[in-house]
Amino acid sequence: MNSERPEEGRPIGRRVFLGTVGLGALGVVTAPVLQRVTESVLGTFSGKDPTGLTGLLPNGGGFRYYSVTGSVPNKTAADYQLKIDGLVDKPRTFSLADLRALPQTRLVKDVQCVTGWRVPETPFEGVRLSHLLDLAGVRGGAKAIRFTCFDGAYSESLTLDQARRPDILVALRMQDKAIGHDHGGPVRLYVAPMYFYKSAKWLSGITVTDKVQPGYWEHLGYDVDAWVGRSNGRDDEPTS
Repeated sequence: MNSERPEEGRPIGRRVFLGTVGLGALGVVTAPVLQRVTESVLGTFSGKDPTGLTGLLPNGGGFRYYSVTGSVPNKTAADYQLKIDGLVDKPRTFSLADLRALPQTRLVKDVQCVTGWRVPETPFEGVRLSHLLDLAGVRGGAKAIRFTCFDGAYSESLTLDQARRPDILVALRMQDKAIGHDHGGPVRLYVAPMYFYKSAKWLSGITVTDKVQPGYWEHLGYDVDAWVGRSNGRDDEPTS
């Protein structure tokens, strides 16, 4: 996935993941300067790594870089756009400035990866997805949302009821700073109560649909309804 790498059912990937646990512990105590260097180096290599193995390496912020494509284009405030279309009365296109001008919500929750790692008390800030849907005017008969990303490959989905929860954000900030490219910026989805693969990085499209369309990893066997602790055969503590 572009926000994490699930490894269940993939023995080789699981061994690589377990082999990085010691590195993860080291990252917790590494000096801040070294952490920033590590983030920069891993971000550079992961964008050019089609195997995804660099996505299993920890950085100082507790997250692991991963993309399902060999590279992802950079988007800036000058060229970023988020389109909302499908079963809506008023299709909209938002620039980054447009999104920043809307009411912002800050959430501080644990982030849980389906592979097992967890980053506690992670701040995310952005526009509630429900607010954007209200601005577009959801039509009768709408049942779900499909999310697409400017990496050209990743997708995700939520039911309309899930999308209207107050803990679902179109996020502009993460860990109290603007979301950088390697973390899925400038805009990503944040689905607080679900495993992190639902929080699609590099968000570019929100399409209102009449049925759930499984996302990238769901087509490969992961649960569509990915509630933390109640899906994917895991019993983690809830995050929201």
